[in-house]
Amino acid sequence: MADVVMYTTPWCPYCIRARGLLKSKGVVFTDINVAGQPQLRQEMEDRSGRQTVPQIWIGNLHVGGCDELHLLERQGILDGLLAQP
Repeated sequence: MADVVMYTTPWCPYCIRARGLLKSKGVVFTDINVAGQPQLRQEMEDRSGRQTVPQIWIGNLHVGGCDELHLLERQGILDGLLAQP
């Protein structure tokens, strides 16, 4: 299974939705809380080019945010990405 990394904050509703989708699929992921952590937020921005949370990676692929993650699910692509080693 691919490594999944999410940069999040605890109160973000989009982060909560993205976590819920991944958990419903049994995905173990690394959840990096950027709240009050300017160096982690900067790391997220440098990696993604975006300032909003969540920012999600599956392996080396930057998926984007919650909407993009759910779009991959609706398109039937997400399971294949998650299954990659």
